[in-house]
Amino acid sequence: MTTNIIISKQHQCVLLPYDGHIQTMWPEANTIGHNGSTLAIIPHRPKEAIMLRTLGIAVPPPVLEYYDWEGGNPFDVQKKTVALLTSNKHAYALNDMGTGKTRSALWAWRYLNRMGVAGKLLVVAPLSTLKFTWLHEILETVPGCKAVVLHADTPEKRRKLLEKSDADIFIINHDGLRVIAKELYERHDIDCLVLDELAVYRNTSQRSKQMQVFAQRFTWAWGMSGRPMPNGPVDVWAQCKILTPNTVPKFLRHAKSMLMEQVNQFKWVPRAGAIEKAQSWMQPAVRFALDDVVELPQAVYRTIDIDLSEQQTKAYRKLSNDFAIMIEQKLITAANAGVVMGKLLQVGAGYVYSTNPSFVTLDSAPRQEALLEILDEAPHKVIVFAPWRHLIDGLSALFTHNEIDHAIVHGDINMRERDEIFSDYQMTVRYRVLLAHPGCVHHGLTLTAATTCVWYSPVSSLEIYEQACARIRRIGQTNKQQFLHFQATTVERRIYALLRGKARLQDEFLTLMKQAMEP
Repeated sequence: MTTNIIISKQHQCVLLPYDGHIQTMWPEANTIGHNGSTLAIIPHRPKEAIMLRTLGIAVPPPVLEYYDWEGGNPFDVQKKTVALLTSNKHAYALNDMGTGKTRSALWAWRYLNRMGVAGKLLVVAPLSTLKFTWLHEILETVPGCKAVVLHADTPEKRRKLLEKSDADIFIINHDGLRVIAKELYERHDIDCLVLDELAVYRNTSQRSKQMQVFAQRFTWAWGMSGRPMPNGPVDVWAQCKILTPNTVPKFLRHAKSMLMEQVNQFKWVPRAGAIEKAQSWMQPAVRFALDDVVELPQAVYRTIDIDLSEQQTKAYRKLSNDFAIMIEQKLITAANAGVVMGKLLQVGAGYVYSTNPSFVTLDSAPRQEALLEILDEAPHKVIVFAPWRHLIDGLSALFTHNEIDHAIVHGDINMRERDEIFSDYQMTVRYRVLLAHPGCVHHGLTLTAATTCVWYSPVSSLEIYEQACARIRRIGQTNKQQFLHFQATTVERRIYALLRGKARLQDEFLTLMKQAMEP
């Protein structure tokens, strides 16, 4: 159904012919005469706009006409994402990493909340993003709202956080949700749900089945993922069963038969058009690539704040205290400060050189989880830079455990093997991740198959840093690039700041040591 629409921004209403459909839905609507016709006056608000769209009347999303964006300055793709979310009670935001999905979800909820059609918000997200991503973005994006992270070391403490808080927004991790799912399910004042990294529900695990029931209680429920099909088109089935169960077949085996075909006893491959079919199930949805964000520069440099584990925190504090005493006693000088600083960096990464054994492994779960989340969401191949051999070995084991196709390059990989790895990585579909020592990616090497570089820990050489980053930022690169820097300690933050300022760290080692005595 199509019809002529007149929008009155001054009165925040739409005027349209008062026909039988409108009379049925709004029998008491006010009317006016216009050019010999009778027009109905319908409020231009989210609820009414959704009702009009069910009649096939293309009403512009009210949020784009009247919302003040809390004083922010959204990208065009963010506005379009917010428009979709506020126009659909269950929907998908499938934009690439780096396109601002978090802020889009917050703006969408806040507009609906201010309009009185959405209550409080529950965000279910990866553990590593609760504070440094979600809590930080809430403070920046909707500063008038109060948020609480429902994370504690016991279920009882989580429950008390929920009971005693008068927050507008509640944030919890995927696995932590099951601990207080019942209490959250019964909080009907919380009626908007955001599932960050929706693809964690891509299988038929108990967690996914529980979410299928949990999500249906919410009036508004949105899923966000940059890579909803990390393993194949069948991945979308379990996700859709949570948000839009009517868009997919009732049973997984039926979905699999529609999307895949069996070529032998053990192997299934996607049918022709399987990706498009899977995408048609994941609707309504918005999908923008990083390249669509025209407001961004071609290269984006971001630091990602990460928690230290309790074990890392204790080790860092002990070393900091010991080194502070040694500096006072002039046992640490500019000549050897770089070696000492390396110990602090190793603690932050979770792998520390020692004498017997040759290295000690610390619990670094927050950093590892953050890395896995980035690898899940990155739209193209990724390079992970790790400046120590034992760190590379540890991350390679992590990737193998998580079935991530990767190659490693370090000083013990000979040039012939390196060339084969680089060629396969650049020219074939082999290897999603290149895990490399930054000093082993030589000048002139082109690795434009990747669009994301992750610095798991910083290096102290400006030349090595710039040359390593330049491997993906070369002629032949057709996509925007992201350079992500993990940081949890003062020394890491200082080093990245100096690298961005193109400073020679070798001249700053002793100053860095004096400033890096606290995590």
